[in-house]
Amino acid sequence: MASLNDISRHAGVSIATCSRVLNGSAHPVSAATRERVLRAAQELGYEPSALARALATRSSRIVGVIVGDIVDPYFAEIARGVEDVAARLGYLTMVCSADLRTSAELEHVKLLRDYKAAGIVFAGSGRAGDPSTTALAAAVAGAREGGTIVLALAQRDFDAPSIVFDNEAAAYDITAYVRSLGHARIAFVEGPPDLHTSTQRLAGFRRAGGEDRVPGGFSYEDGVAAADRLLARDRLPDAVVAANDDAAIGVLMRLREAGVDVPGQVSVAGIDDTRPARFVALTTVTAPLHEMGRLAAQAILAEDGGGAETVLEHRLAPRATTAPR
Repeated sequence: MASLNDISRHAGVSIATCSRVLNGSAHPVSAATRERVLRAAQELGYEPSALARALATRSSRIVGVIVGDIVDPYFAEIARGVEDVAARLGYLTMVCSADLRTSAELEHVKLLRDYKAAGIVFAGSGRAGDPSTTALAAAVAGAREGGTIVLALAQRDFDAPSIVFDNEAAAYDITAYVRSLGHARIAFVEGPPDLHTSTQRLAGFRRAGGEDRVPGGFSYEDGVAAADRLLARDRLPDAVVAANDDAAIGVLMRLREAGVDVPGQVSVAGIDDTRPARFVALTTVTAPLHEMGRLAAQAILAEDGGGAETVLEHRLAPRATTAPR
């Protein structure tokens, strides 16, 4: 493949001028010189480096999506929404897993900033009292000042536009629905401690009259462990609402394994409506995850960053894991 040195000799210009033309630099170059360089590049079959062009123009065709856990179906739905828009316009979606650690998010922001990413999407929630929050907020501010568009798809402790749905209202709605089926004793499997999304969903459960809280998390294994705690009680609740679908599925499968009739004895519901929830016909709340990712990508590629906050609608998805008492 032809090099910049080959092109410069063929066009009769310096390597620096050649680089400015081929990498889209804003440095002034005459129209005649530009035409000579482009013609030489075409004749020699030159293919410019995407990274070199990014360094010259201070922007690359990369959209970074920072997720809490790369295997979580919640984040997969969001990443697919980003990818569906970005790929059509020639942008690369780079998914970065932070393993629910703010310190890892900070490292991803630094890397994406170095690669001159066009945008960064924070798909996961922030965590109250996290010692890395201040450093992350400073890194996000630096990325934005450098021209990278940053969006948050959940509550965060830094300054950036957001595209979200109402987690508290979603938890309230699913709890109220389960209660409308005649279930008075409803247990709530909590999300990860201190996570803003967990706090919001717990608040929705409590606002709907719920009081019975069971420690848990957002994974299938967390749901299984929560179900074991319920099975150890003298009496099972009428229904279980988990803070997300993965945990709800863990509860569902463990209860059935123990011989509990779901929904005959205990109804089970979750939140998010990820793909696995549909496989097991789980009653849940459909969160607009794909739409959140799609709108985030559109805001980045339009270079407007979106509004201060966009709140999307959710809806109930009653299925076979709940039934009237």
